[in-house]
Amino acid sequence: MWGRFTLTASPDHLAALFELPQEPVVVPRYNIAPTQPVAVVRISPASRQREWALTLWGLIPSWAKDPSIGQKMINARADGVAEKPSFRAAFKRRRCLVPASGFYEWKKTANGKEPHFITSADGEPLAFAGLWETWVGADGGELQTCTILTTDANELVSSLHDRMPVIVAPEDHSLWLGSGGGDSPAYLSQLQHLLRPYPAELMSEYAVSKFVNNVRNEGEQCIQRVEDSA
Repeated sequence: MWGRFTLTASPDHLAALFELPQEPVVVPRYNIAPTQPVAVVRISPASRQREWALTLWGLIPSWAKDPSIGQKMINARADGVAEKPSFRAAFKRRRCLVPASGFYEWKKTANGKEPHFITSADGEPLAFAGLWETWVGADGGELQTCTILTTDANELVSSLHDRMPVIVAPEDHSLWLGSGGGDSPAYLSQLQHLLRPYPAELMSEYAVSKFVNNVRNEGEQCIQRVEDSA
């Protein structure tokens, strides 16, 4: 199960990249973990325009009796989202992009697991493919939750792990969000072509200190190169 990333891009940069109607409120985060609030870009159910929204990381299906199921639903395997009951409705109608500046993966070594930071080669923010849901509790309270899709690791990430988040290229943002695509079989088939490993040549990675291992730790030290952390 994959699950730790960063979001440190500026509000104006994010607004331009994701074609948002206004700049979002963003607090730089260097150690985002499951069950925490995460930002998503989605089509607003009300306005049918793009919006920046906060959700909890860990999808709770609308039919779930116990919201704790979300702790096990931080990821959805891309090869099963169209069929699995937990994800198929959201895949058809409630897709989102999860903005990120990079993500972490851990490599097994003789000295234990070594954290690595993976980001875009050009320093541009990434967009993870996500799904979102609204869960309503017995008291009428609502929770907005999301999950991040994963696929096979590319050549760069495979030395660390066999899975990686699905990354949607900027030119495919509109296709994934589907402001006018509906849920026709032909359109959903187009979406499946986006659920592939991101090109390794467009990414870079380096080892970071074990400071990031503790989810309570925050700040630039999380992404500091090992050779620079002494």
